[in-house]
Amino acid sequence: MWGRHHSGVPFGVVDVGSNTVRLLVASGGKPVLSLRATLGLGACVERSGEITESKLVETADHVARFVAAAREAGARDVEVLITSPGRQAANGPELLDAIADVTAAPARILSAQEEGRLAFAGALGTLRLPPGRRVTVVDVGGGSSQLVVGSGREGIVWSGTIDLGSRRLTSRLLAGDPPGLAQLEAARAEVDGLLEPLTAPPARTAVAVGGSARALKRLVDGRLGDDELAGAVDLLGRTSRVDLIDHYDVDPARAETLAAGATILAAVQAKLGRPLRVVRAGVREGAVAELAARRRAA
Repeated sequence: MWGRHHSGVPFGVVDVGSNTVRLLVASGGKPVLSLRATLGLGACVERSGEITESKLVETADHVARFVAAAREAGARDVEVLITSPGRQAANGPELLDAIADVTAAPARILSAQEEGRLAFAGALGTLRLPPGRRVTVVDVGGGSSQLVVGSGREGIVWSGTIDLGSRRLTSRLLAGDPPGLAQLEAARAEVDGLLEPLTAPPARTAVAVGGSARALKRLVDGRLGDDELAGAVDLLGRTSRVDLIDHYDVDPARAETLAAGATILAAVQAKLGRPLRVVRAGVREGAVAELAARRRAA
């Protein structure tokens, strides 16, 4: 499993994303504490191009509480990672400053390439693959989506990104409840157009990480192949959020953006030509592994 060679010292990562702020504390490769708050920074950015003052304060408050919780759980090293909201908001640096003002934990805005690298590291740590086998890791977030190809032996050999994730696509084209099949077709065309310039080298295995992929795995009860994703998109296009929650056990925090996440994953899967295996580890697990490696090297 991921991090299986790490020491038993807890490490903590706070991930400030487009939809949520999440904390992971892990020790010896096993989760010790996991917390989540849904703040919707990406929706704020889509509406006005920046993060409102109230959201800056709210986010910084949650980060400070999560860092304190990580310390209480025994984490010696805690890091705050800001993903797409920091890159896409006009006042992204102000978000970084607001967080730095309330916690002593180091914080940084990840580039799309860094985000993909950490997702790849987290996913690769869960897979029992021959070291030379190439794998494509797909990470659909709220504000952007990353594709990374590599192997345990070679490391990363290719990466690509599109500046569109489940929250952004929902805000732009899929705000209806339910969104409707015509809107989903328009959304798919938008995603296909962004993916068209990306040409990933072939890989024998393809995996998906992130909240959309995990929710879809539960919805279709298995892998994400052509038929499974087509069926999921069809269902999500004609099912209200209330029904998704009540009848399909979809997390309320995920119900609004799941149709968009499914649309992006279906487009990526079609481009790769391989079913996507869903794994739970991603950016946060990759970041914990990186923290542990730095501690060992110190």
